[in-house]
Amino acid sequence: MKLKICLHTTAAVALTALLLVFSSMVGAQEEHAVVPKDSAAARWTFDDVEAGKLPRGWKAEGTNQRGPVARWVVKADADAPSKPNVLALTDAKEGWGGTFNLLWMDKMKFKDGVIEVKVKAGTGREDQGGGPIWRVQDKDTYYIARWNPLEDNFRLYYVKDGARKTLEDAKVKADPARWHTIRIEQSGDEIKCSFDGKELMKTRDATFPGAGGVGLWTKADALTSFDDLIVSRTP
Repeated sequence: MKLKICLHTTAAVALTALLLVFSSMVGAQEEHAVVPKDSAAARWTFDDVEAGKLPRGWKAEGTNQRGPVARWVVKADADAPSKPNVLALTDAKEGWGGTFNLLWMDKMKFKDGVIEVKVKAGTGREDQGGGPIWRVQDKDTYYIARWNPLEDNFRLYYVKDGARKTLEDAKVKADPARWHTIRIEQSGDEIKCSFDGKELMKTRDATFPGAGGVGLWTKADALTSFDDLIVSRTP
């Protein structure tokens, strides 16, 4: 079921307020390179990770991978929302059209709450953009909300046994050279997805009811940058 942009429920307003409060609280804290399992919330700016490395506890994998796994690294970006670093996919390797490139971790299990991340599309002839993944069971099983500027759309999927199914679709025309914010809210089987502060998709799906890992996703040859990943879990 699609909703118009300005539709907000009381619960959504409360979650937004909680996230804003949390963002202000964590802004001056150290980055959580490895998050305890009982931590309610965490923020990754990637600024305390050495350039060329990955945050501890994160792993790169591929859904439908045919060759070498894509290369993700932390690198400096003068345009980063929180300077100096971002996390980027810098080499898609073979990058054929059916490959979904993942960088994820399961040190922090996520079932319900809010995930927010900033994304800049970069380059890609076959595909561009990307977004967060959550309730990740393994490299072939997870939810994803991704933006693709080549197609001018923002979509919610699940991937099960390596096969992707569209749950919702929204039109989005945004500058791929600028940073944008993707936010998802999960509560039970209800999923809401926002782009740059506008709620564009809302649906219910019970394919993956349990908690799982969180991470980032791109497709094929998309070289995408991410920054300021916030994961806030509902108790």
